[in-house]
Amino acid sequence: MKTELTCIPCFVRQSLEAISLVTSDDAQRESLMRRVLRDLSEMDWAGTPPAIAQRLHRMLRGVVGSRDPYFSVKDQMNRAALDMLPVMREALKLQPDVRAAAVRVAIGGNLLDAGAKTQIAAEELPEHLNSIWSQPLRGDVQGFFEAASRAERILYLADNAGEIVLDRLLIEALPMEKITLVVRGVPVINDATMEDAVLAGLPDLVRVTDNGSDAPGTVLEDCSDEFMQLWDQADLVISKGQGNFETLSGVNKPIYFLFIVKCSLVAEMAKAPVGCLVIRREEDV
Repeated sequence: MKTELTCIPCFVRQSLEAISLVTSDDAQRESLMRRVLRDLSEMDWAGTPPAIAQRLHRMLRGVVGSRDPYFSVKDQMNRAALDMLPVMREALKLQPDVRAAAVRVAIGGNLLDAGAKTQIAAEELPEHLNSIWSQPLRGDVQGFFEAASRAERILYLADNAGEIVLDRLLIEALPMEKITLVVRGVPVINDATMEDAVLAGLPDLVRVTDNGSDAPGTVLEDCSDEFMQLWDQADLVISKGQGNFETLSGVNKPIYFLFIVKCSLVAEMAKAPVGCLVIRREEDV
């Protein structure tokens, strides 16, 4: 998927958000934003939206002087999800298919995405999760669990902070002894890193590692040798989030993409409307 000009306003919004998170001084915000807009205008816009966002946020971290400008946002999202975890665990028991319900919860958490225009705030999470039972879900849930049962080595590619807490319910419904959970190697936007996985208690359940990259997706050529070895060995990949879909769609690998459609470009790719919950095999998309 290539970046189109319609994605540029999103990058500008992300820049303003990152600057606002590190300073409340209006004059400083204006100065930093002018610098960012200048640098953004001169930046290489080739590649997928996550690849562009990777270059943008590398530049942003230098401009604002923070390794993790979204730290406070991630903390709020994690805490909101942790508060909801026992609630959703009980809610699963009331659903006719507990495993399908766990899929809905894991995908529903994908709206905790500071990089998306359709993001929800941490305080909106309870209301949002209460609505996921009636939202459309496209894809073969039974086939997903059958593939996981047949697989010997599963890579589970996490996406956002907060969302990774809710992933726990789905991971518990899968053959955990086969799973290696992968987070980002460097903070970027509100994507999950090792600290978020630890807060969610996931190292107690499965092996957890990082991909060595700061892309808000999985750009294989930018990932570490350790990750690529795991990638080559895996016979099933569970890919969370739109950024991972954008960067891995078309890759020759058994992949199940789990995400919420957040923009018209991805809606066209996934053949599903904006707002739809999607669980799709690579050959379906």
